[in-house]
Amino acid sequence: MEPRLIYLIRHGMIAVNGSKRFIGQIDLPLNEEGINQAKRLRQELSCIRFSNIYCSDLQRSVQTAEIIAAKHGLQPVICPELREIRLGEWEGRSFEEINRKYPEEFKARGRDIVNYQPPGGESFAHCNQRILDKLEEILGSTSGNILITGHAGVNRLILCRVMGMPIQNLFRVCQDYGCLNLILYGNFGYRLKKLNQVYRMIPV
Repeated sequence: MEPRLIYLIRHGMIAVNGSKRFIGQIDLPLNEEGINQAKRLRQELSCIRFSNIYCSDLQRSVQTAEIIAAKHGLQPVICPELREIRLGEWEGRSFEEINRKYPEEFKARGRDIVNYQPPGGESFAHCNQRILDKLEEILGSTSGNILITGHAGVNRLILCRVMGMPIQNLFRVCQDYGCLNLILYGNFGYRLKKLNQVYRMIPV
């Protein structure tokens, strides 16, 4: 198998008002800066030849993928399996609110970040399985370089697999809005070439 590159990016910035919140699968669009971040990625990746571009079905992922794909004459392949982790009843609520109203549950998640499942949500263990199953399917059905527009949690889980890191350490992996991770894939498995690279707009 010829070695190939996986361009794994995080979608651009979204509008989240106030304190840090659990977003999960809330379907938020890119804000103005998020659109600009996607345009910077489009500019940076304009000379790369992609066989396919993939994204989740959440609009922040779709918008980012479409902005980049326009330069390549490709239509992003929408994959619900690549959605961010589902956080159920916690979605849209601030960390402070959950900690105040549900202190035991908040502590339980901290003790077992891999297996804890918020009410109506899913665990990182389950999320990891659906994402890696889909990644394996994508890699098995394509050739050449591909681009995946992921989410912070999604990317961290993929990168844990790439780096051989236990998923309980996933929050050690930084994923800024609009970042690029570059992964070499072949018979040898995965090799990480770039992690969390963020680009500035180059004047034209």
